[in-house]
Amino acid sequence: MRFRAILGLMMAVMLSACGLNSVPTAEETVKARWADVQADYQRRANLIPNLVNTVKGAASSERDILTDVMNARARATSVQISAEDLNDPAKVQQYQAAQDRLGSSLGRLLATAEAYPELQSQRAFQTLMHDIEGSENRIAIAIRDYNQAVQEYNTTIRTFPDAIGAKVFYGAKPKVPFQAKAGAEDAPTVDFGNTN
Repeated sequence: MRFRAILGLMMAVMLSACGLNSVPTAEETVKARWADVQADYQRRANLIPNLVNTVKGAASSERDILTDVMNARARATSVQISAEDLNDPAKVQQYQAAQDRLGSSLGRLLATAEAYPELQSQRAFQTLMHDIEGSENRIAIAIRDYNQAVQEYNTTIRTFPDAIGAKVFYGAKPKVPFQAKAGAEDAPTVDFGNTN
């Protein structure tokens, strides 16, 4: 009787050390962080129509940038990815590329605001620019948190003893981290074609 109790206790300890709880916990953290990334991108996308309506009367040189921002927003919101797609690098890359195009367009718009102080004098424009900058910061933080959760998950499913449960019970595969696009460190160039 005593031997069975000890054996049962040892089996329970061994199973608990095999990732039965840590793997799904880590995976749920990854999914939650991904939802945060998507929510912050959606917040940014929701701000853009307000920004466009505020600056519609601006000079024709800004209209091209605003059109580019709206087109990039439409493309960015049309690419959807679910938590189940986080194992597919191609789907994550497609989503990231659409978001990068929108971020690049917004970068040109922000650079335009710096180059043309008369736009900055409009209070509504300043408020919306502040909101977009805040959204960009939130996105950066959400991406950092997501990548940290992916790192922890990927480490969990690859290290002993959790790797046993990850493979045997869950068939766990590594998640794909979000990566900056090539050239993301370069500031956007503003050119309206009116330079000599």
